[in-house]
Amino acid sequence: MAPDTDRTGSISLRQAIDLQTPKALELWLDVVGDPAERAYELSRLSSADRRRLGAGLDTEVGRQLLGGVDFHLAAKVVKSLPVPQAAEMLATLDTNHAVRILRRFEHDSRDALLSAMPIERAKTLRKMLAWPPHSVAAHMSPEPLALGPTATAEEAVAHIRQRIAEQPKDAHTGNCVYVTDSDHQLLGAVPFRNLVVAQADRPVADLMEADVVTVAPLTEAEHAAQMFVGRRLEELAVVDGDNRLLGILTEDQALDIIEEETTEDAEKQGGSTPLEVPYLRASPWLLWRKRIVWLLVLFVAEAYTGTVLRAFEDEMEAVVALAFFIPLLIGTGGNTGTQITTTLVRAMGMGQVRFRDLPAVVAKEMSTGMLLAIAMAFAALIRAWTLGVGPQITLTVTLTVAAIVLWSAFVSSILPLVLKKARVDPAVVSAPMIATIVDGTGLMIYFVIAHATLPQLAGL
Repeated sequence: MAPDTDRTGSISLRQAIDLQTPKALELWLDVVGDPAERAYELSRLSSADRRRLGAGLDTEVGRQLLGGVDFHLAAKVVKSLPVPQAAEMLATLDTNHAVRILRRFEHDSRDALLSAMPIERAKTLRKMLAWPPHSVAAHMSPEPLALGPTATAEEAVAHIRQRIAEQPKDAHTGNCVYVTDSDHQLLGAVPFRNLVVAQADRPVADLMEADVVTVAPLTEAEHAAQMFVGRRLEELAVVDGDNRLLGILTEDQALDIIEEETTEDAEKQGGSTPLEVPYLRASPWLLWRKRIVWLLVLFVAEAYTGTVLRAFEDEMEAVVALAFFIPLLIGTGGNTGTQITTTLVRAMGMGQVRFRDLPAVVAKEMSTGMLLAIAMAFAALIRAWTLGVGPQITLTVTLTVAAIVLWSAFVSSILPLVLKKARVDPAVVSAPMIATIVDGTGLMIYFVIAHATLPQLAGL
């Protein structure tokens, strides 16, 4: 029976599930072409609905469904299916996507799925799963197009056609045919365009480019992606210590890595441990666990601000107007540090700045900080004047703003690079942490300057 649809020809996912036929789910996939919308509808299903979903899936529809959503959600769907059915669908997916789904399973469940797959397919996936998750090898396509040096251009084209016909539509094939010897050692690469224009009987050894950019399999995925983008490569070969070709990193994969790292850095900059799942699928309990540690650390760090205020209690009692400007001063320092840290951590993430660039970074930020200090000091002077606190306190506030901006610029330009050198993720120097550090030290600067400019504080 044909699935019921409304006048626009649309069908909801729950309607498709109720019909329990692959045809209904295939229609839903056609109607909802946007991957984000598919993921949203799929994420709204209950556990019972996900189990019922399996009854309407065949291998092809299952491949389209799982391959078109993020691996977190795909893993959730797979967990609700019987092992034989789940294994059959996973075996048809792009290798990289299948591996990322399998990483969401406990070892026993993962082994059960792999054991239910064809032996060769399971062997490939096991090899990929053996690589550390943050290595480039864990993100590569492990089956690049490769031929011996004596193969002809005609044979290479036929090989490409056969492989593309055999692989899923979303597989990462690359843009080159690699030339390897009998031991799989990399000799060179031939771009597809060179094969198209070459004579049919020309050996690929005569067409190949021997200078191939490669990386080791344990290279950090983020570093490999930066190299990919920085050199404007079409693909990046992954080779072992003996120069044997293991796989390739394609443009799509490199961009996915950069997007993930950018998201992770942004979450750290906000003072939260990165989520492993999309935001709308994160439970309150998960969000609590990701945020509470940072909040407690910042709470403890912020406590010393109160200690500083208590130490200068007599000064504030003598000149009450000093308290008016505390929020403004610490806010200015935190904002200055946040701007610098965000820019610097991003530049480090893109490979544009390294520890050896520390003197240049400090010089640049202090020069910029000087200009910012002048502008912010002028703004502080106007603010103090409008409050009518008198020329001495106005001078104190003006000098303090300038000093805090310069101090914040100095601290924020050094800490990320120093932590990176100490093998600590520079994104840990998040905006809240920089603001917390500058809060307490900024207050110290404020009261030191106040002692030097206000006669009322003499002897305190």
